[in-house]
Amino acid sequence: MRFLSKGTDLSYVLLRLMSGLLFAFHGAQKILGVLSEHRPPVGSQIWVGGLIELVGGVLIAAGFLTRPAAFLCSGTMAVAYFQFHWKFQGGAQFFPAVNQGEMAVIYCFVFLYIACRGAGKWALDRS
Repeated sequence: MRFLSKGTDLSYVLLRLMSGLLFAFHGAQKILGVLSEHRPPVGSQIWVGGLIELVGGVLIAAGFLTRPAAFLCSGTMAVAYFQFHWKFQGGAQFFPAVNQGEMAVIYCFVFLYIACRGAGKWALDRS
C-alpha cells in the first residue's frame, strides 16, 4: 500500500479544499439564501453561524488564515452538535445517527485536524 503515500499532499489539499467549499456553501444558504427559502434574522445565532460557515469555509478552501479559521469552524460545529442536534437530551438522542448530527461531528473533527496540521501545500498562507 506504499503507493498511496505518494498522494498524501494532494489528498490533504483536496480534503481542505472540498470541506472548505462545502462548508462555505452551507453558509451561503443561510446568509445569502442560495438554493434555500429559509434566511435567519440578521444577528441571530444561526445567522452568525452561517457567517462563520461562509467566511471560514472560503478561508479554509483558499488556505488563508487556515489554522484560526479551521479552529473557529471546528468549535462552531461542536456547538451545532451539542445545541441543535443532541440538545442535551438523554438516551438515544445522544447518537449522531439518531439526532442527524453526523455532518456536524465530521466537520468538527475534520476542521480540528486542519487547524492542527495547517494549510499544507497549494495554499495562500502555507502555514
